[in-house]
Amino acid sequence: MSALTTEERHAVEAAQGFVVRHATPNVQAWDRGDADTRAVLPAAARAGLLSLEVPVEQGGQGLSFGCKWRVAEVLAGADFGLAMSVINTHNVASHLVRAASPEVVRSYVPALLAGERTGCTALTEPGAGSDFAAITTVARRLGDEWQIDGQKSWIVNATHADVVVVYAQTDSASGARGIAAFVVDGTRPGFVRTARSDTGASRGIDAGGFELQGYRAQGCELLHAPGQAFKAALESINGARVYVAAMCCGMVAECLRVASEHGSKRHTFGVPLHAHQGWRWSLADAAIELAAARLLVEAAAEQIDSKADAQIAAARAKVFASRMAGRQIAALMHAMGAEGLRDQHPFLRHLAAAQVATLVDGSTEMLLERVAKDLRGA
Repeated sequence: MSALTTEERHAVEAAQGFVVRHATPNVQAWDRGDADTRAVLPAAARAGLLSLEVPVEQGGQGLSFGCKWRVAEVLAGADFGLAMSVINTHNVASHLVRAASPEVVRSYVPALLAGERTGCTALTEPGAGSDFAAITTVARRLGDEWQIDGQKSWIVNATHADVVVVYAQTDSASGARGIAAFVVDGTRPGFVRTARSDTGASRGIDAGGFELQGYRAQGCELLHAPGQAFKAALESINGARVYVAAMCCGMVAECLRVASEHGSKRHTFGVPLHAHQGWRWSLADAAIELAAARLLVEAAAEQIDSKADAQIAAARAKVFASRMAGRQIAALMHAMGAEGLRDQHPFLRHLAAAQVATLVDGSTEMLLERVAKDLRGA
């Protein structure tokens, strides 16, 4: 794997310390829905986890995507929802610094970097998931402003986020070319938050939705004009697929660690579990597939850092890692026996999250089609 700088190693170590102090004590409460990950975002900010890729001159650390995916892996080892919450708020801050006007950056980025406000990116709608070009949220130009109307659903952090990157259609006849992106302030009139998405799987992602009812965005709050937004979204989705794949690796690594420790302590038929060949082979199989998944993640991340087209590499990494996670977390949980079902262990939480990972940022089936298309030279 490519080497990290000293600053990047410190960032990964900060993520590990944050997990010990702020994540591990709270994961069961998050899973029950008794609390949400928003409460620990200020601590994540103090650890530098909300500013990884943000340029130094804008208050960030200017670190690589290669560092970011490793941080995402560490966070997801504790809780997938936590990792998604932290990374999505970071992404909005990074996005605004790259694409927004100086006025917008001054208005939102400092609060995002401090964990005082939370962010999300809104593409999915009740009738448009992976088919991004089919969104029906509409933005109409009204003088120096834009009026935005529509509904978004299944958005990470949407139960509390109030700095939102929204994609909307400006000209339905133009298809993908008519899509634009705006920064939307969730504290303004016209932003109506809707109910939490109805699922008990990985509650920490705080998935929900909102409606925009005559919401007015100022001219300076246009992030990507029609003709540019669709391409920008696809590029960001490639990055998302890679860090979601990394999160899958983190969950498997943690389950493997727990199972290995259990195998040293638990005795059956007079010997530790590690003395049984079948047990050892189960863990070895998980370790091999985990190593393979990390190599795919690393390869895709290197393409992103080098500004190359990462579309196929990202698809491969996400398909393999999410499938691997579903298969190996279940196998490791089974190897633990009934002990693996206890709430203090991560298996059930991570197994549910692995299923979520197969759907977010492009379903497995959609990504298989993309890889197959590449094989045909299309």
